[in-house]
Amino acid sequence: MNVMKRLRVTGFLGLAFVLMACGIGRGVAQSTGSSANDAQIMADVTKALDSKRFNDVKVAVHNGVVTLTGTVDVYSAKQDADDRVHHRKNLKGVQNLIEVATPAIDDVTLRNKLAEKLAYDRIGYGTNAFNAFTIGVQDGVVTLGGTAYGPTDKDSAVSLVENYPGVKDVVDNIDVAPVSPMDDRIRLAEARAIYGTPQLNKYAIDPAKPIRITVINGNVTLSGVVDTQADKDIANIRANGVSGVFKVTNNLQVAGEGEPK
Repeated sequence: MNVMKRLRVTGFLGLAFVLMACGIGRGVAQSTGSSANDAQIMADVTKALDSKRFNDVKVAVHNGVVTLTGTVDVYSAKQDADDRVHHRKNLKGVQNLIEVATPAIDDVTLRNKLAEKLAYDRIGYGTNAFNAFTIGVQDGVVTLGGTAYGPTDKDSAVSLVENYPGVKDVVDNIDVAPVSPMDDRIRLAEARAIYGTPQLNKYAIDPAKPIRITVINGNVTLSGVVDTQADKDIANIRANGVSGVFKVTNNLQVAGEGEPK
């Protein structure tokens, strides 16, 4: 190799080292690494979603971001897919665009069906009458509110709604009553006082139509639907007669005089 050729080669290599030092020319290496990461993420996500409930879910990966599309039968499957995809190696983000393929059902019908299901939820555990939930439905999106006796009662209610056909999304605004031995004593005393009254005993027969008793820091709230104004008044008197109660809020509705809260 003559002198001129050596100078040209040396000059070219020197320029290459300078460009690399400045960060120029790294694009090819980065693209290759990104493609390799995307391929690995795709393999991991595909394995994670290897279940019949995700048969109609499609996965795309670009620069470490996973996009989920397609349909599932119930809302809980959409949430499950999201949970399974997260925490994959080299994952930068997840776009969950999965839609719930819900049957044709109007909001009023859906709300009534969910209310019935929730009314019988946790029967046999002794806490059903101490849960007071509210349900709102708009365009298939269910908003849950009210107060649960404990975390297990809340989780059960949310899970029931998430797995019900026709629910497109769930907004969980349920509060959990704080742990309190004093409140537990009041709950039991209230239940005995109210359901032990002959005129009100009928509300203990059907779990779907109980007088709900919520107790937080000694404050009692009654909710549900009763047959007559007299039943509402008697429940109020009996509730106020329990020792240790600071205040009773009577939100009982009389059948035929408006929607229950």
